[in-house]
Amino acid sequence: MADIQTERAYQKWPTIFQNKKRVLLGETGKEKLPWYYKNKSPGTYIDKKCPSTGNVSIRGRILSGVVTKMRMQKTIYNRFEKRHKNMLVHLYPCIRDVQIGDIVTTVRFNVLKVTKAAGTKKQFQEF
Repeated sequence: MADIQTERAYQKWPTIFQNKKRVLLGETGKEKLPWYYKNKSPGTYIDKKCPSTGNVSIRGRILSGVVTKMRMQKTIYNRFEKRHKNMLVHLYPCIRDVQIGDIVTTVRFNVLKVTKAAGTKKQFQEF
């Protein structure tokens, strides 16, 4: 998990109110703001594009491909099935240990599952 923020912008949870809880209209102490429970502790891991912590819904076509490049920050290239087409896929920091040659299952542009490459075994390639 990424404890230290590398971005310049302040990373915050979109649904957690961080200011003082003030009394709404009316007498003091009678009506207050509703209470929101925090699922994750703020500051430990924040990613808007992650379906587990962010605001992304998982829908659409499930694709799989082989990772070909990992030069960008939080983004990987993968070769999509048997067609000659590369596509960019967002890789969350919570998914670690991804190497070139691994098979990645994605939904449109977000990585959901990583299957490790066989390594030095002699075998047929999937794609």
